[in-house]
Amino acid sequence: MKNLSRLFFALLLVLSFNANAQDENNPWKIGIGANAVDLYPVGETAPRGEYFDEFFNAEDHWNMLPSLSSLSVSRYLSDGFTFTAAGTINEIDKIGDSSADDLSYYALDGTVSYSFRDLINGPGGWADPYLGVGGGYTWVDDIGAGTLNGTFGINFWFSDNIGLTAQTSYKHAFEDYLPKHWQHTVGLAIKFGGKDTDGDGIYDKDDACPDVPGLEAFNGCPDSDNDGIEDSKDDCPNQAGLAEFNGCPDGDSDGVADKDDDCPTVAGLKALNGCPDADGDGVADKDDECPNEKGPSANKGCPWPDTDGDGILDKDDKCPNEAGTVANNGCPEVKPTEEVMKQLNEYARTILFDTGKASIKKESDEVLAAMIAIFKEYPQANFSIDGHTDSVGSEKTNQLLSERRANSVMDHLVANGINPDRLTAKGYGEEFPIASNNTRNGRKNNRRVEVKLK
Repeated sequence: MKNLSRLFFALLLVLSFNANAQDENNPWKIGIGANAVDLYPVGETAPRGEYFDEFFNAEDHWNMLPSLSSLSVSRYLSDGFTFTAAGTINEIDKIGDSSADDLSYYALDGTVSYSFRDLINGPGGWADPYLGVGGGYTWVDDIGAGTLNGTFGINFWFSDNIGLTAQTSYKHAFEDYLPKHWQHTVGLAIKFGGKDTDGDGIYDKDDACPDVPGLEAFNGCPDSDNDGIEDSKDDCPNQAGLAEFNGCPDGDSDGVADKDDDCPTVAGLKALNGCPDADGDGVADKDDECPNEKGPSANKGCPWPDTDGDGILDKDDKCPNEAGTVANNGCPEVKPTEEVMKQLNEYARTILFDTGKASIKKESDEVLAAMIAIFKEYPQANFSIDGHTDSVGSEKTNQLLSERRANSVMDHLVANGINPDRLTAKGYGEEFPIASNNTRNGRKNNRRVEVKLK
């Protein structure tokens, strides 16, 4: 028991060893298992054998306790190197082919080992072979001596934290009274100590977002809306969306992300920030006061009105309530031009009257209608209707006939919508001939009606 106390005291000293700090996942490992000691002397002359004589003769040479007899604690250093402190106990009842009187066996060893796991399997492989070198102290009953140890072992990892360890160590004693020997160990290995601040199963070393729970696919960073786009690259981290819109949704499937869509519930056009344009006039329906009728944006999507129907839009018409002309900016011309007056008189001179009377013949209705149209184009102009005759008959009779015919024409114009205040009628009889009264054709030309501006 005295030696057992020494063993656990020494073990505490070894566990206080301060390995270099590093960031590898699960830097600590505890091993619990059983060990077998082959105290058959090796590397000696007869009767002792070569190093591997009887190496596999477990039945005759190996000493084992029917209980847990090995405890180890390991600390990963860096670059594949690990330091291990191990304590073992056993009971020696055979040394080679010879029996022994149940000698107690205690050992405390420290080993620095190198893992070939990454070289053989790549990072994360299940097979983890290693070689180690170290030293320790071994007691057989009351005899103790320091040893130089060489170790070969392999870990079989069932998961990131649990595995099985099998190891063989050659112990070369520094004192002749302790034989050089083999010790074999097998046990359960448990790794721990990896830091996972956010508890997402991804160690801080590999976690790009160590303070926020996340997903392995995104190196530990979260995807709050589960749309397959990590929050740091997601413009809408709390709404499931599409990769083409950096994680933002497009509820109406119009190709405009909802965050940029002025009409997110109705499919629309990209050019109008996702809003529809039913009449195709370039004004979004939401801003269009005439959504089913094309119109300019300057008039809120409605066509410009033409109140007076003169073909000039109200916006360009300086007289929107009066029909006018383009030349006069939509306002009616005050006075007709010389060209118009010429045309008017060409119509007037073709008005036919019954012979010796003031009644207008029916065939003159067409030219009178043309004259009425011209009068209406110039609602602010005033006109004089002048009657003329030839020289046949008395001067007095001709004067009266010219007056009656002038008034007859004026009455017809008034009856067809021309304001009487704009018109006057006057007869000149035979006073102003335009041709010779000595010929039939001349007299015909002198029987006429003329229109003049007042």
